[in-house]
Amino acid sequence: MAMKIRLARGGSKKRPFYRVVAADSRMPRDGRFIEKLGTYNPLLPKDSEERVKLNMERVQYWLDQGAQPSDRVSRFLEAAGVVTKKERNNPKKAEPGKKAKERAEEKAAKAAEAAEE
Repeated sequence: MAMKIRLARGGSKKRPFYRVVAADSRMPRDGRFIEKLGTYNPLLPKDSEERVKLNMERVQYWLDQGAQPSDRVSRFLEAAGVVTKKERNNPKKAEPGKKAKERAEEKAAKAAEAAEE
């Protein structure tokens, strides 16, 4: 059985609240899970210790059993120092959008035109 440590969404519309759960990877996101390992409340401030609560003993148990954390959960575990930080590569993140590139080209063309005069 392929195990995952992932988030299961709860809360009402526009008021998200997540449980950190150990679940079979074939089960739906908010469906059946094996064990609740903690909670995550994204509405709280980032420096609040109530924002992410994890039962580290159980998380470590599931990691030892071969469970793979999702991307968001692995970030929580990296912040807690349980998992080593892995290299992420998103080269397009810093690249400006299409409209911004067009505006930059127009601005450069105007500057070159003004320099000629």
